[in-house]
Amino acid sequence: QAQLVESGGGLVQAGGSLRLSCTASGGTFRNSNIGWFRQAPGKERVFVAAIRLNSRHTYYAESVKGRFTISRDNAKNTVYLQMDSLTPDDTAVYYCASDPGGILSSIRNGALYDYWGQGTQVVVSS
Repeated sequence: QAQLVESGGGLVQAGGSLRLSCTASGGTFRNSNIGWFRQAPGKERVFVAAIRLNSRHTYYAESVKGRFTISRDNAKNTVYLQMDSLTPDDTAVYYCASDPGGILSSIRNGALYDYWGQGTQVVVSS
């Protein structure tokens, strides 16, 4: 029933910031793992960040640690990805994904997520 709706992508200069949003439309995240993944042109999709909604523990790819922050707003049923100090290497289509009832060992593995958003484009210029 739930659908993941993403927003916040766009064009930004290197060193700038963007905040991506992922909202569960027509449902709630409940006990899900929520992950952010990205796919650069000509590259495979890779893990970026994730949050376990029950505990609010967060997990990050090494390439974004210290620059990206994932969080949840319970009242809005929305997960955010705050992206700071962006570089051209961050240019990609960003996807949010949901794994209802997901376990900790699955949180970085996109193949185990059940639902995916449509993707939102992020372009970082030099």
